[in-house]
Amino acid sequence: MTRTGGRVTAASAATLLLLCVLVGLGGPAHAAAYRYWSFWDRGADGSGWVYATQGPSTARPSDGDVQGFRFAVSKGSDDAAEPRGAARFDAICSGTAARDGQKRIALVLDFGTAADAPTGETPPPARTACARVPSDATTADALAAVAKPLRYDTNALLCAIAGYPRKGCGEAITDDGPDASGTSDATGTSDATDDSAASDNARTSDEKGPSVGLFVGVGAVAALGAAAAWQAGRRRRG
Repeated sequence: MTRTGGRVTAASAATLLLLCVLVGLGGPAHAAAYRYWSFWDRGADGSGWVYATQGPSTARPSDGDVQGFRFAVSKGSDDAAEPRGAARFDAICSGTAARDGQKRIALVLDFGTAADAPTGETPPPARTACARVPSDATTADALAAVAKPLRYDTNALLCAIAGYPRKGCGEAITDDGPDASGTSDATGTSDATDDSAASDNARTSDEKGPSVGLFVGVGAVAALGAAAAWQAGRRRRG
């Protein structure tokens, strides 16, 4: 560190302060948990569930595909709970005949556990359904065909399947209960299927960005550094 006359220069002090702020603000933040419907694809070999990389409104499954939805509290894809129960196409769609120009999608709907349910609500039993829809239909179309009523919020986030839950939509969960700042009061029921690509799997741990506080802190320290450098130059000129 540069010293002048036994004292740390203003510029060096500002640099040290900047490093301290970056260390303090740049650390990992605690990810919030959310109560929401996650969306899943059954692996190509039928061996297990894979967290979907698209939303239901953009995913276009093929005849014979199996897809699932699970209502639970999670922080993102890394700890999301998978749909439970049987998930074989031949079992779910055995009574639904194939038709030209249409496709059959096997859906597993897991309404979750009592521990994940909103206050005052009881999750329905998990069930399966076989949706026969036009060949160009999306997963959202298939879901609307077999699991009405659906509910969306004003941002087209899928909030409820078959009317569950009755209220709330992707609210943040804290140790003391739902975080009011992250709770949606959307209660409207809709059969629309224009659910956004990020609707079910939007709140994942992979989508975290730099903290706003980091940019604010860096800007403030940069200003302090500039002022310190100006003051040091003034002293030298004096």
